[in-house]
Amino acid sequence: MTDTIFALSSGSLPSGLAVVRVSGPAVRFVIETTIGRPPEPRRAALKTIRDTNGEAIDRGLALFFPAPGSFTGEDVAEFHLHGGRAVVAAFLAFLGSLPGLRLAEAGEFTRRAFDNGQLDLTEAEGLADLIAAETEAQRRLALRLAGGAFRARAEDWRRRLIDLRAYVEADLDFSDEEDVPDDVSGGVGIGIAALRDEMERELTAGQRGERIRDGFEVVVLGPPNAGKSSLVNVLAERDVAIVTDIPGTTRDLLEVHLDLGGYAVTLVDTAGLRDGGDVIEAEGMRRGRVRAAAADLILWLDEEGDGAPEDVVGLGVRILSIHAKIDLHSPGREGLGVSVHDRASIDRLLQRLAQEAASRLGGEAPLVSRARQRQCLDQAVATLRDAESPGLPKEIMADRLRQAGEALGRLTGRIDVEEVLGSIFSTFCIGK
Repeated sequence: MTDTIFALSSGSLPSGLAVVRVSGPAVRFVIETTIGRPPEPRRAALKTIRDTNGEAIDRGLALFFPAPGSFTGEDVAEFHLHGGRAVVAAFLAFLGSLPGLRLAEAGEFTRRAFDNGQLDLTEAEGLADLIAAETEAQRRLALRLAGGAFRARAEDWRRRLIDLRAYVEADLDFSDEEDVPDDVSGGVGIGIAALRDEMERELTAGQRGERIRDGFEVVVLGPPNAGKSSLVNVLAERDVAIVTDIPGTTRDLLEVHLDLGGYAVTLVDTAGLRDGGDVIEAEGMRRGRVRAAAADLILWLDEEGDGAPEDVVGLGVRILSIHAKIDLHSPGREGLGVSVHDRASIDRLLQRLAQEAASRLGGEAPLVSRARQRQCLDQAVATLRDAESPGLPKEIMADRLRQAGEALGRLTGRIDVEEVLGSIFSTFCIGK
């Protein structure tokens, strides 16, 4: 990496403050060109920032982070300018005119931090999720990953795998040596089982982690004109779905994203379930059933309060029955009474949904939160389970332990990660 990269690292303009970050071998040259002597490392200095002709661009703060003690592991400079469009445009144009400097690509600062060993893939993913976090639960989950909790756990697993493999290979290669005890690998099975159990527990908790990141999904089902779309509009506090008295108005799936009790909740409106209807309506009903079968919770609405029919119960998903339009009907036998015209009933429903999400997603933030992470752990667990097979030759056992270590290496980014790097770092903004 010979280029020095730069970018606006703060938010959109205009703003009270704009932070421009520079990273690479030409950072000292940039500092000397713009403000003269570099400031003391990690201490802000108020300076007049000038171009190569000595003309002032702005007056602001300059900071210098020498390698390797910086985010990217390279020399890094930050310039804190006034957040006007003209100020930032002039400074970025000046930087782009200097030899060896170019505008950073999306996520390139973080990619350099990864390449220089400042963070591993799980920390990079946590950082991306922290930037994208919209709820308190997502923030806690992402902060744990970005802080290195998964990296530390994976490195501990990997170290223990190396030790177990060393015992097995010592039994293979040095069994005739007098100073090597007989059957030195005899206790390896206990160590493998303990490792597998720990990984399986994290995989189980990871189902919760992926839901925290992606959102607790609630699918709204019920017969036509039960008030599903009206309820979704009220919960969303905006007109998301078209509402009419004509049965079959809703044909496709409509999503609404809510923050309930600090948890991301995705509410899905669906076509009313009934016999008959045209081809388009039938396809809408089919899609609704498919989405409901994969949901975390089904919200069943009807006006009678009779509860969900057998075909919906048969989906095997937890159901919360809602007796709709209680302002027009007497309370039903089942369900929580709700009217879109009664704010108290809507608040009770929102509280109940928040409780449902908390009961499924609450507790300590898990480590696994992405499909890529789960796949790597799945591979490690599968090879460890193979290694526990009775009567397995020690040569094969050693190879299975090696494969498990490689799966953990892919998890943290030690090996075989080039194909996933682009998709991970492209999710960052330009200045990160």
